Formats: sequence, C-alpha cells, structure tokens
Amino acid sequence: MIAIPLPFIMSLLLVIIAITLFAKKPIEGKVPSLFITLCAISTAVVGLRWTFDIAIFRFLQPVFASFLPVMAWCCFSKTYNAGRLSWLHLSGPLVIIICSWWPELWLNAIDVILTTLYLSYGTLLIRSSFVMPDDVRLSHVERVLFAQRVAGITLLVSACIDGVLSFDFMVYGGEHALYILSLSYLILIPSVVVAVIIVGFSTLSTESEALSDVEEKSLLDASIEPPSKRVGLSEQDAKDIVSKIDTLMKDKEAFRDMNLTLGRLSRKVGIPTRQVSMAVNQVCGMNISKVLNEYRITYAKKRLVDSEDSITDIYLSAGFQTKSNFNREFTRITGQTPSTYRNDA
Repeated sequence: MIAIPLPFIMSLLLVIIAITLFAKKPIEGKVPSLFITLCAISTAVVGLRWTFDIAIFRFLQPVFASFLPVMAWCCFSKTYNAGRLSWLHLSGPLVIIICSWWPELWLNAIDVILTTLYLSYGTLLIRSSFVMPDDVRLSHVERVLFAQRVAGITLLVSACIDGVLSFDFMVYGGEHALYILSLSYLILIPSVVVAVIIVGFSTLSTESEALSDVEEKSLLDASIEPPSKRVGLSEQDAKDIVSKIDTLMKDKEAFRDMNLTLGRLSRKVGIPTRQVSMAVNQVCGMNISKVLNEYRITYAKKRLVDSEDSITDIYLSAGFQTKSNFNREFTRITGQTPSTYRNDA
C-alpha cells in the first residue's frame, strides 16, 4: 500500500533538513533542528506502528505526538523573552505516558487528551500572535507573526484530524486510518516545521547580543513600573515615547542595525517593550516594524540621490537584510522602485 512507506520518506527528509540546518547555522538552527528531529522521530514511529503493529510502537506514537504541540509553543514563546517555561507544559505528555501503559483502559482518554493539547496550544499560538514579540528582528516581525498563526491553525486542524481518526475507529474500525494519518503527518507537520524554521532564523540569539545588552538592560530595569500602576498610556506619554524613539533613530541611526528587536529598542530608550509598542501604534497608527522601515527608506532615498553606491550596498547599509524586503517596503512607501526613484531624482 503506497501510504505505508510515506512516513519513512518524510522522516528521512526531515532528518536531512535538521542536519543541514544545524551544520550551516549552529546557533540559530539549534532549536528548529531539535523540533524537526522530534517530528522525524514521531513520523517514523507512525510508520512503524502501522507497518508492524508492535506494542512498543503503539505506546510511543501518542507519546511523541503529545510533545509536538508543546515543542511548537516553546519555539515561538522564545520570541517573547518569556524566560524559563513552566514545568506544567510537561503535564500533558506525562499524562499521555501514564495512560499509554494501559491503553485498553485509557484509549478514549488518550484521544481526548491529545485533541485537547492540540486545541489548547493552537489557540495559544494564534492568540499570542497578536502581540509584538520582543526578540524578533523588527524587519522579520510580520513574517514571524504570520508563521505563528500558520502553526496555530495547523495544530487546530491536527486536533480536528484526531477527532476524525477517532470517529473512523469507532464507525469503520480504522479502515481509513492510514490515509488520515498520511494527511496529518505529510502535510501538516511540514507546515509547522517551516513555521518553526522561520521563527528560529528571525529570533536574535542570546549569544549574539548578550554583551551589548548589559548596559541597556540596566536602563530598562530602572524605568519599569508595576503593571498595576500602568495599564495604558495617555496621549502625551505616548508622544513622549515616540519622540524618544525618533531622537534615537535620527541622532544615532539605530534603524541601521539589522538585528534590532523590540526588546533591544526598548532597552535603548529605557522604556518597557509593552509601552513602546502601545505608544507607536497609538501615535503612528502602525506597528514598530513598519515605523522602523519608514526610517530605513528615508535613509535609502537620501543615499540613492546623493551617492552612486549600488542599490545592494544602500539597502544593506539602511538595515535591510534582503533585497526583496527592501523593494517591497520602498514601493509601499514611495510608490516607486528604488531604480526608478534614482532615475527620476
């Protein structure tokens, strides 16, 4: 049956991707590689379970499946500078392990718990995607938030597939289980893998910014007010924060830092990240990522007119990492491509 070897093929591809990522990017690719490896093992276990139907694989399949949504959440939670995650996140997989020892007693419970895990973490991912992340490069914020929503939706769809699988066993005795699992593992898992890779490469690693952030963090710690005392921003407070950001951008050209994140920006101005994000949205009517690109494009426009530097040199010096992102933002703001703007100037 053609559906049987597909999980093994997918596992092999995932292992190759994980090894390649870690070899090329040992720091940024570490977390994505670990997640991809877990996906590869989980997919292989599914193939072994349905090929040989041995008790150990029947035990391992729900166990590995229970860790996938937890690991997906851990990968994205790093972008919010959340610190150490609570051990409570392991409670779901732990219950699955216990129930899997006695599948004849807890089979229905396993299905319910797995579905609940996928629904819960999918909802958490989608809900948190509407909050500006602290440690993502501001030029990558939009793609990371989009990837996070895709991952959340994928987990929700996986929960629905688990429900369909349970229904198939109850009504048809698992006749269509192979095809349902093939859809789940060969379409949905790659979607989550791509999302995790995006967030992994868009998040500034601790190692790369630790030294430069020590002094900035001390400024932030001195300025933080208890949440109970500050739940919103007055119009004047918001304008003052935006004014500080404007001064930082114009005087020190902070926008030229390709690795600038909301967390680093907040430390530079000595204001908590939540207040920075709120103030920018309140005063400018757009998120901090788009505001940052406004400064970068203004800088690029001046360089296009005043210098003969190549467009590549200009967009890199302005703080953009890719030409496609630079061209898209330049066209959005000016209504022209960089080359057309230079020719018309």
